[in-house]
Amino acid sequence: MADAPSTAVLFDIDGTLVDSNYAHVDAWWRAFRVIDAPVDAWRIHRLIGMDGARLLEELLPDASDEDRDTAKQYQSAYFAEHMPRLRLLPGARELLQAVSSRGHQVVLATSAPPNELGRLRELLDAEQWIDVVTSGADVEQAKPAPDIVQVALERSGVDPSDAVMIGDAMWDVETAGKVGVPCIAVMTGGVGGDELRGAGAAAVYDDAAAVLAAIDDGPIGALGRA
Repeated sequence: MADAPSTAVLFDIDGTLVDSNYAHVDAWWRAFRVIDAPVDAWRIHRLIGMDGARLLEELLPDASDEDRDTAKQYQSAYFAEHMPRLRLLPGARELLQAVSSRGHQVVLATSAPPNELGRLRELLDAEQWIDVVTSGADVEQAKPAPDIVQVALERSGVDPSDAVMIGDAMWDVETAGKVGVPCIAVMTGGVGGDELRGAGAAAVYDDAAAVLAAIDDGPIGALGRA
């Protein structure tokens, strides 16, 4: 990528560009019932976007490895049922296009497994604007570990100071912060603005459409300025 722009915007997808967080909650809720370890939906929602293994450790601290593996398998199967019904969140494609048109690399910095990522990219229908993509296959540990953001920066050839991340969860904000990348947070994942700011978000907006409306006045607009 010798001629690639020297700035980049890293996008989380689930809950940020695609309305999928509550589908993940439902899939986990049903999976936990299969192994006779029911968990309240609100507790699951609090951890959506976190690495799956860590989520299981947090919610089922006393479960056997076999039960955790079974829950993960059922979660994947139940989420697959939701995939045909997923939809884009307001402004998602338009924001990707606007970032690209301003000369920044568009980076999908997600730890979604490859099969889910394929469906998400189909929904986005934005390949012409996307420069770099990560997936769960690229790292051993997902958010809030910094690995996925580090891989995204390495592939784009961009320094942390020349990047901005956009996410919907506290894990996105914390992950970006560990690497030195400012994070814009959106509330479409179901997390309140006060919590996102408390986690260190550089700015908080309702959704991608609101980020787009203020794109030149916020952290994205500041990218590349001397």
